[in-house]
Amino acid sequence: MHTSDKPIGVFDSGLGGLTVARAIVSSLPDESLCYVGDTKRCPYGPRPQEEVRLFVRQVGAWLERRDVKLMVIACNTATAAGLDVLQRSFDIPVIGVIEPGARAAVQATRSRRVGVLATEGTVASGSYERAIHMLDAGVRVTQAPAPALVDIVERELAEGSHLHQDWMRNREIFDTPEVRSAVARCVEPLLGKGIDTVVLGCTHFPLLARQIREAMGGDVRIVSSAEETCREVREILERREELSNPESVERGVGDEPSYRFATTSDDITSFAVAGRFIFGHQLDSVEHISLEELDSLVATPKDYQIAED
Repeated sequence: MHTSDKPIGVFDSGLGGLTVARAIVSSLPDESLCYVGDTKRCPYGPRPQEEVRLFVRQVGAWLERRDVKLMVIACNTATAAGLDVLQRSFDIPVIGVIEPGARAAVQATRSRRVGVLATEGTVASGSYERAIHMLDAGVRVTQAPAPALVDIVERELAEGSHLHQDWMRNREIFDTPEVRSAVARCVEPLLGKGIDTVVLGCTHFPLLARQIREAMGGDVRIVSSAEETCREVREILERREELSNPESVERGVGDEPSYRFATTSDDITSFAVAGRFIFGHQLDSVEHISLEELDSLVATPKDYQIAED
């Protein structure tokens, strides 16, 4: 297989990274995709960084064996914990979502005051603050952990009451008093500080972008890393001359783009149904990855063993 025909690998702790995967296939419709959701061990946010780093190495090794041409860590917590590890481990480019999100925030802010709404793990790592200050050391960064927002999205996905709908076309799904109240509590540390730009430092949070913007008030700009990540993917593949060539498909030389999905969840059907809600397309090809298989690639210490359901 020619390198340009190989898929782009994308992974997340669960389903949230499908917001990034969706943006990639929308921006680069000729590219194939291989997505992994480590749903059984989700969420990564409250876990120790060393443990998350191990999970990143395992899933990264699984994707590398699927001969992907580029890898995207579509999870802020995993990016903070393990991006450097994978970049040193593989010959292919590996990018995360933190640097693109930081770059978008620096470009968007006028007051040079930026808020970061993220998981506990991402906030504790200080990765966004470092990435933003690498671009503009004068930007004031205020971070706020928002684990409750992850729980809200995960609960909706688990209950499945709206999973026949497309979240990007129906933003009313999360427009409830409970959600608005939870969002208001989470953004409170960001209020009154002159912040004009908020980075959504978790791939679950684009589903709540409207509620976050309303809670912040005024003309606050909401930045998701997905669009900037897509731009970086395109630029890297163009520079390496590895973009998929649609003319090859038309000539019968290359393959039609394909989307493959895999999950550590034991319930593939629920993963596929919830995944369609975010991805916007049917998840036709979903395979199960056992934790034993991941352990065989990079052994899990006993302290980090996952209890069977």
